[in-house]
Amino acid sequence: MCGIVAAVADRNVVPILIEGLKRLEYRGYDSAGLALLQPQLQCLRSVGRVADLAAQAEGLAAGIGIAHTRWATHGAPSERNAHPHVSGSLAVVHNGIVENFAEIRRRLIAEGYVFSSETDTETIAHLIAHTLKTTPELFDAVRMAAGQLVGAYAIAVVKEGSPCVVVARQGAPLLLGIGADGHYAASDASALLKVTRTMIYLEDGDIAEIRRDGYRIARQDGSVPPRPSHESALTDAAVELGPYRHYMQKEIFEQPQALANTLEMIGGARSLQPNLFGAAAPEIFDGANSVLILACGTSYHAGLVARYWIEQLAGIPCTVEVASEYRYRVSVPDPAQLVVAISQSGETADTLAAVKHARALGQARTLAICNVAESALVRECALRFLTRAGPEIGVASTKAFTTQLAALFLLAATLAKQAGRLSAVAEEDHLVALRHLPVAVGKVLALEPRIEAWALRFAAKRHALFLGRGLHYPIALEGALKLKEISYIHAEAYPAGELKHGPLALVDEDMPVIAVAPNDQLLEKLKSNLQEVQARGGELYVFADADSEVPLSASVHILRLPEHYGLLSPVLHVVALQLLAYHAALVKGTDVDKPRNLAKSVTVE
Repeated sequence: MCGIVAAVADRNVVPILIEGLKRLEYRGYDSAGLALLQPQLQCLRSVGRVADLAAQAEGLAAGIGIAHTRWATHGAPSERNAHPHVSGSLAVVHNGIVENFAEIRRRLIAEGYVFSSETDTETIAHLIAHTLKTTPELFDAVRMAAGQLVGAYAIAVVKEGSPCVVVARQGAPLLLGIGADGHYAASDASALLKVTRTMIYLEDGDIAEIRRDGYRIARQDGSVPPRPSHESALTDAAVELGPYRHYMQKEIFEQPQALANTLEMIGGARSLQPNLFGAAAPEIFDGANSVLILACGTSYHAGLVARYWIEQLAGIPCTVEVASEYRYRVSVPDPAQLVVAISQSGETADTLAAVKHARALGQARTLAICNVAESALVRECALRFLTRAGPEIGVASTKAFTTQLAALFLLAATLAKQAGRLSAVAEEDHLVALRHLPVAVGKVLALEPRIEAWALRFAAKRHALFLGRGLHYPIALEGALKLKEISYIHAEAYPAGELKHGPLALVDEDMPVIAVAPNDQLLEKLKSNLQEVQARGGELYVFADADSEVPLSASVHILRLPEHYGLLSPVLHVVALQLLAYHAALVKGTDVDKPRNLAKSVTVE
């Protein structure tokens, strides 16, 4: 969520640092700061926009500096909690969460160090300063101190008397930039494109030093690893269409990277930490006895999936409400309930109004899951998780939905751990599955040509029926929504078990039926429902897992996803349904990115 930029050059690096921070604003932040060596250490910190920091830095010049945008995890957004954090003549900026900071903090307090912030980052600054007492070279001191940290981190350090910046990475992204007149480091290549396109991507456990005339990289054990340089293919304009026909197609194919960005904070983590959702999350989660999810449209479907996860993993009741309905009925408020609001834009009027209504009823435990850091919803809620899907231009949401699902699964697992219902083995399994999710989604995207062939059969259809069971019923709802949004084919979704209670009357040769059929405990029940469709002359299009035993026939078309993914299976299946809707709309010749009567961000009731 946060961003780091560092520079050592033969010119004034202040404009480079400020420009880099501006390019990282999309990642989400609540404060910003920088540290310069002039040669004395000078630090500036600002709560709010990078523009505010830039105004403070106007007229300053230095050849060495580090800069940071912070998204609060430990300690509320404030100037004293903003980065950089200082210990003597040393300053540190940090992305990530140090899981053992409390233990290190107690040890350092006993050594006489005084803490002025609530952050885990200040612990790193004092730890490096303490290590320097016996290890005078900054590079070695950072390497030794980093070896004591548990969790995910990317850090950059400057110190008076050391004409360099030292960085370290474990679990959080960090790269070096190789320039003609200096060397640089950043969380994201986009921050450095103005000065260089030559990048070296650091790996977990790497420590690096950048100077005006060179750099060096070492591992935690002191060994020197080979780290080749690469020419970045990243362009300045992330919103350019590139090789894709539509933004929707582009955004469907951006989902592996969007998921990786969203899950960045657990990249090297050994455990789930409630601080991922904000500094006050441990206290707020600890007292929560139930969950209320408020959302609209696609975000509502994400909430429906989350209900299954939260009740199964955390064992607490979860209710999902359409935001536009919630505040117009008499409900029973519960101050101990966690209210989760989901919105891509964070400006959805109905969702905002619903959150305000919940707060007016005394429900102050609020969490925003949102893609826009500076949105009204984020400001309205006590906690927030930024999905980091990046710009989503297509009206029909794709990558925002799958990143919402990733965030909600993280929430369910974290609540389960908080409730003492998550074993260490299960926690590790969930972390591994989440880290592999971008790769698994990439395999589904490779099925596009086969899905495109299916879509050709939909061009002449006026109606479609989507079926799912359990976790995948909300995915059927989302698939139907995507199809109707952009192709204008009327589509409805039902739990497959409800077929015989009405929808079966609509089934004939002109009503294609799309079924989501993962190999889970409900597969045999679903197969019985599919036989009901076949018996009425319906044509079935089944999205199955590789090992789902669904028999193929002239009226049953089967597309098998590459792998079964357990509780996270909805993320994979919805990507296939997105592709189906997109290609059906292409055949129909509709305006895919700007469907009639719809807008991207609904800011009115």
